[in-house]
Order: sequence, then C-alpha cells, then structure tokens
Amino acid sequence: MRVAADLIVPAQRFRDLVRPPARLLGLDVGRRRIGLAISDPDWRVATALETLRRTRLKADLEAIAAIVAEWAVAGFVCGLPVDEDGRLTRQAQAVRQFARDLVAAVPRPLVFVDETLTSADTEEELIRAADLSRARRAALVDKLAAQRILESGLRLLQRSGRK
Repeated sequence: MRVAADLIVPAQRFRDLVRPPARLLGLDVGRRRIGLAISDPDWRVATALETLRRTRLKADLEAIAAIVAEWAVAGFVCGLPVDEDGRLTRQAQAVRQFARDLVAAVPRPLVFVDETLTSADTEEELIRAADLSRARRAALVDKLAAQRILESGLRLLQRSGRK
C-alpha cells in the first residue's frame, strides 16, 4: 500500500499513475462546504456534481469515499488557493491537510491545481447570469467552482501527457 504522501503528486507523475479511461473527482475544499465535480472517463468534460456540507472530518471522508465508489473514481484534482504573489494562503494549509487525510482514507492519486479566485469568479458569474437568491447561489457556487478546478486540471493533465 502506498503512503498517503506518495499519492499527492505533480501532473506528470499523476499521468504516470492514472490514464484515461478513468474518472477524476474535482474538489473545491472550503471551511463549510466541499464542492465536487466529476470528469467523463476520457478527461474531456467536467460536470458539477454536488456540494457537501462539512461536518466532521470522518463523515466528510466517508461521503467522498461513497462517491468515489459510486463513480469508480481513479484520482482527485484538488483546488489549492494561493495569494496574488503565488504564496500559499492559510486556507491552502487546511486544504493540503484535508488532501493528506483524503488520500490516506481513500487511496487515489491527487494533483493540486491553482484555484485562485475560482469561487469568487463563479459567484460573480452567477450574479450576472441569473437572478438567483443568495441561498441558491451558495448551493451552486461550490460545485461549479469544483467544475472549474477540474476543467483546469484536465487541461493541465492533457498538456503534461503531450511531453
């Protein structure tokens, strides 16, 4: 069995461990919610899946494990928030710890992608695109942010596969 730290890898190593056809799960990990998105097996399309309301770590990991089993997920693409200077934010440290806990509980390769402003940009688009209530936007923004993170990850993995 792999050590959890060995499963958090850069894009090129991720491509060595996981190849299409295989589904990937995108994650937008926040303090209160975790947005989830799923890829098609060929890594062409990312679809917003759901938003989990965070409770306890064990319950959060069990909920993700159930989704991994249901969708036969082979790997994770996780958004990592960095500040404008490219440095890791306080939230990024929490996300990195969650990622370590996740791959320890559900052993699958995980690659990080920069998620700078993903949630904020998504919410801004929802405000412009539709007259949604604040509650409805909150229900959508995390899974749509996860979709953007996964789309970014799929582009990164496609580029790393060409080298």
